Amino acid sequence: MLKTLNYPQMIALGYFFIIMIGGLLLTLPIASRDNISVGFIDALFTATSAACVTGLVVFDTYTQWSIFGQLIILFLIQIGGLGFMTIITMFSFFLKRKIGLRERGLLRESMNTLHIGGIVRLVKRILIATLLFEGIGAILLAMRFIPKMGVTEGIYRGIFHSVSAFCNAGFDLMGKYGEYSSLTHFSDDIVVNLTIMLLIILGGLGFFVWDDVMKNKYHFKRYQLHTKIVLTTTAILIVAGSVGFYIFERTNLLSGMAIGEEVIVSMFGSVTPRTAGFNTVDIAALTPATKLLTMMLMFIGGSPGSTAGGIKTTTLAVIAISLWSSLRHTKSDNIFGRRLEDNALKRASAVVNVNLIIIFIATFLIITTNISLSLVDVIFEVISAIATVGLSTGITGTLNTFAQIIIILLMYCGRVGSLSFALLFTEHRTPSFVQSPTEKITIG
Repeated sequence: MLKTLNYPQMIALGYFFIIMIGGLLLTLPIASRDNISVGFIDALFTATSAACVTGLVVFDTYTQWSIFGQLIILFLIQIGGLGFMTIITMFSFFLKRKIGLRERGLLRESMNTLHIGGIVRLVKRILIATLLFEGIGAILLAMRFIPKMGVTEGIYRGIFHSVSAFCNAGFDLMGKYGEYSSLTHFSDDIVVNLTIMLLIILGGLGFFVWDDVMKNKYHFKRYQLHTKIVLTTTAILIVAGSVGFYIFERTNLLSGMAIGEEVIVSMFGSVTPRTAGFNTVDIAALTPATKLLTMMLMFIGGSPGSTAGGIKTTTLAVIAISLWSSLRHTKSDNIFGRRLEDNALKRASAVVNVNLIIIFIATFLIITTNISLSLVDVIFEVISAIATVGLSTGITGTLNTFAQIIIILLMYCGRVGSLSFALLFTEHRTPSFVQSPTEKITIG
């Protein structure tokens, strides 16, 4: 049966089994601090959020889950962040098992890389880089946590938050300072903020970009077009998002803060929506303009082949480049001395349209069954789920079972890929080379 499935279907099936196993483990009484099972739906919601590296929670992670439950969540985050095929390949390395052509194809699809050649070597580099980044992040965070929490707890939380940040998951263990408080008690801690932000950015750039940068070092001109677009778009979004956050919140949440804290909070507010889910300020207290900015950043997300979700930076870049070309009446879409593929805009438009349709349907279903909720809060929650972000205005725990199932499907869809998810249900036919006659229509 597995041999009849295409790559997207196998990846979707793999994540489904991982989520189900994680959900069943979290239903065990030992997974909860009070030794009482939380029930299947709540456990499934948490497992989906962890495996899909989202961060939306119906319970505070620290106060609800025992060490056993927290470790299950941590393993799901790591598997979801790297991709289950990468984890399987890692075990194949240890067992000295040969990686076949079908497995290589799955790896290429799972990591969204451009070529199948050298994919196994790329996986090795990814595993080494992940261990290095998460290890350094854990050490830096532990240095700040140990004085406040003690050696054992400080080291454990350093590891947990480093993995969660690098995988863009957004799960935290800061519930001892207040339920759902995330990193609000560390909003002025430069080391914690910079470490978390760097881990989020590194995790969201994409494995292909890492490989290209490691090969060509600091020679930007030698980078492939994909890497150039990702790095440029990411930098623009971080700077623009930080400036926007500061402007919209300077008389609100930033009021009364020192200049240094204002800058670091603004930067964090720009980085975390793409797509980490940590927060250093109360999301519900943001101004309407900042909420809109945050939703836009969440919708865009990170880059292809990364631990992040969203429509991806390259999708945004392709649409922007095509729009600029149309305004200038140029024949092709050019950037950095290269021409984009002829069907690049078609694929980018498909990704955006599928996401918008899913967001509209999910928002409609949730708001009609939860009439007491604000429309803005529901849209915020839906975008956070489909883009696997994890930020919330605080309504996650108040959703009814039907709405929770909708959010579960959104998180799953966001991790598998909204376009790939839609293609799972379409029939694959042999393409026809016969074209219908062309006829003009009026557009715009």
